[in-house]
Amino acid sequence: MKTSRLAVMALTLAAAGIVAACATEQPPADVTADIAAANDAFMATFAEGDGAALAELYTEDARLLPPGSDPVDGRAAIAEFWQSLIDSGVAEARLMIDEVDNLGDTAYEVSHYGMYDGDGNLLGDGRYIVIWKNTETGWKLHRDIWN
Repeated sequence: MKTSRLAVMALTLAAAGIVAACATEQPPADVTADIAAANDAFMATFAEGDGAALAELYTEDARLLPPGSDPVDGRAAIAEFWQSLIDSGVAEARLMIDEVDNLGDTAYEVSHYGMYDGDGNLLGDGRYIVIWKNTETGWKLHRDIWN
């Protein structure tokens, strides 16, 4: 009888510890400012017209999912993709955040964008979702899809 009471007490204390640990866990920090800074870097780099530098803002195993096109995998292919878009006359990308949610070392962003030519004329706009990864060098785009 004594053994079963001890077992019940031990289980009760363990359960109370788990509940207390869950109650004291802090929600992930708001990383909206970090993602906004990363978007600022993307827009500035895009304006410089350097597809290779844009690709460095992505994880090594990043994937672009452009509308009506095959996936674009890895930094080298991402550099080519962005450079071809820039070379076609897109001079500016404007990214506007709607929502960011932090999941620890991963965050997702739901936002909207506009693409402009050198005279400031709107060439296209739409919505996008980015899955971000927090790396040793900061937040990097990991999956990038838009319409």
